[in-house]
Amino acid sequence: MPVTDEAIEKIKAMIVSGELTPGARLPKEADLAERLGLSRSSLREAVKALSLIRVLDVRQGDGTYVTSLEPNLLMDAMGFVVDFHQDDTVLEFLEVRRILEPAATAMAAAQMPEDDIAKLRDVLSELDDEPTVEDLVANDLEFHRRIAAGSGNTVLCSLIDGLSGPTARARIWRGLTQEGAVARTREQHQLIFEAIESRQPEVARAWATVHVAGVEQWLRNMLASPDSALPPT
Repeated sequence: MPVTDEAIEKIKAMIVSGELTPGARLPKEADLAERLGLSRSSLREAVKALSLIRVLDVRQGDGTYVTSLEPNLLMDAMGFVVDFHQDDTVLEFLEVRRILEPAATAMAAAQMPEDDIAKLRDVLSELDDEPTVEDLVANDLEFHRRIAAGSGNTVLCSLIDGLSGPTARARIWRGLTQEGAVARTREQHQLIFEAIESRQPEVARAWATVHVAGVEQWLRNMLASPDSALPPT
């Protein structure tokens, strides 16, 4: 195992064991390096790597601290990685969305607070009668973000948020090229909302599956055509 990886694993073990808790300050570099049997340079590289993925927070002149380790903070690193996707991997992101979002939607139908359901209704009513595709996709992202949050599962919510960005360009292109896509999206959003509002988890799950699968199937067909590349952003 490379020395830096070994250093990362040792710091990770301290956090997992509870020796270092969220918000805790790491010992001084020299003391920690000696304790872990590492060189100061390898420890420094490990700290740098863990700070990039938001596990550690390096505060100049103060020290290095363990972050809150909240899921939304740690999932930021995934968002950075998925920004490098290629057109053919967008389909894979949609496949994962099709697995996760229906589950989150069913959970939201079972336990989303009434006030949050009312706010979800407001999101739907924000669109004009003839919205632009860009406005529709922005509304779509907010609609699904609120549903994911309504699941009550912060890890699931963070995963779905991380997957939404890479598929936005495909959704815009679908809205521009597929006849009836805008109207279909609005109709499916309404049906998903009504299932959540009436506390029907399985109906909500079914409509969420139909909704995401529609975009996935459109993209699958697009990628099978000779001119499969999505337009640049």
